[in-house]
Amino acid sequence: MPADMSTDMPVGALRKDALGVPHIVFFVVAAAAPLTAVIGVTPAAFMLGNGPGVPLTFLLVGVLYLLFSAGFTAMSGFVGSCGGFYSYIVAGLGPTAGVAGAMIALATYSAIEIGLCGMFGFFLNDMVTSHGGPEIAWWLYPVGLLALVYACGRRSIEFSGTVLACCMIAEVTILLLLGVAILLMVTGGPAEPVVVAPFGTAALMPGLGMSLVFVVTAFVGFEATAIFGEEARDRGRTIPRATYIAVILIALFYAFTTWTVSLYYGPDRIADQAAQHTATLYFTPVKVLMGLTAGHVMEGLLVASLFACALSFHNTLNRYLFAAGREGLLWRGLGRTHPDHHSPLLAGAVQTAVMLVGIALFALAGADPYAVVFSWMGAFSSLGILILQLLVSLAVIAFFWRNSRGLSVWRRLVAPALSALGLAACFVMMAGNLELMSGSNSLIVRSFPGLLLAIGLVGAGLAVWVKARDPKVYAHLGRTFHQELG
Repeated sequence: MPADMSTDMPVGALRKDALGVPHIVFFVVAAAAPLTAVIGVTPAAFMLGNGPGVPLTFLLVGVLYLLFSAGFTAMSGFVGSCGGFYSYIVAGLGPTAGVAGAMIALATYSAIEIGLCGMFGFFLNDMVTSHGGPEIAWWLYPVGLLALVYACGRRSIEFSGTVLACCMIAEVTILLLLGVAILLMVTGGPAEPVVVAPFGTAALMPGLGMSLVFVVTAFVGFEATAIFGEEARDRGRTIPRATYIAVILIALFYAFTTWTVSLYYGPDRIADQAAQHTATLYFTPVKVLMGLTAGHVMEGLLVASLFACALSFHNTLNRYLFAAGREGLLWRGLGRTHPDHHSPLLAGAVQTAVMLVGIALFALAGADPYAVVFSWMGAFSSLGILILQLLVSLAVIAFFWRNSRGLSVWRRLVAPALSALGLAACFVMMAGNLELMSGSNSLIVRSFPGLLLAIGLVGAGLAVWVKARDPKVYAHLGRTFHQELG
């Protein structure tokens, strides 16, 4: 809708000082969906990548994102808006590049949520039928998921944070217990003593690049620290702390979990076991070491993990739409907030409707919920996230190039430059291995990089159009709650 239409629609403000470091960390780690990532991503990394070197690969990617965070958090003290990456790109590279990034972000996060809906329908249907329940159309489960997520998203952001905390703690706990049980098995029996091979030269085995392609996807969502900056207490301190804590926790947790499971099967056998038992790679040791009940609990927690991930990305996408509506880039009605909870009101309804349409299209096409919906949308969104992160790294350099604001060369130039190089390399590797990532050689999948470029160009064109129609709106894009200090 044109930027100057519906200008009489009232806009609102998000709840101020609502989130501290723990809340934001919960959002970020929940978006990373520990149990979902472990079960859905790491078997492919073991199988197609560097096998026992996967744990160290997680640490290497963690270092990459710590480099990214150095510049990202340095900029957080000067850019404050729920527009997330969009606001950062605008501040560094200008409104045209920012709107291009915003359109890519909307497409990317929408794809993530649709993919999660596919995985949710697949696993829940499989669980129900395996326990003697009826087999129904997979898409009915995501409809229920979206309704529940929408209801939670309408509530205050603290409510979502509490729900996510409960889900995240439960799924992290069972994986940690599994790791401890494996270590006790290895050290308490006649088996060989604990080895550090997965953290040694095994990481440099052929396949490191392929492992990176999968491991990077497990970190998707940590950028939520920027999304909630407008609602954070003492943003200048909260956002950097939450970002560093989230990245370190994700990297260490995944490294520990993958290390212990490789010990269970044996470092020299983990790749073959992942290929032969992809779906049960983690369920098997849980049932063997912790009992069948623990296995059933883990299945239930996988559903909870998918719900938590969907809720986290729902809140993220809401705030992108809210920011675009508040600034007049899209329909201003998207900038309305709930009168009591101060959460994005119409943005949540609009994005839920879009999700339902997306699920309906896949269902009508007869698409497999896992092999197509989840796998294709996961590959598309992973590429999109890397583009956004690369743009942010460049934006940090440009932002501080004009005014160093007293920051060190490391935070404003060296770290973001290194992260830009690393992210660009990951994007090239991922784009070159889309067939393996998605499990399909479809022309549609191969077109994903070009499609993302086209979406970015549409966004840039929209920015140019807004500039011609309403220069004042264009001048304030990404800056509604922007603060430049110093």
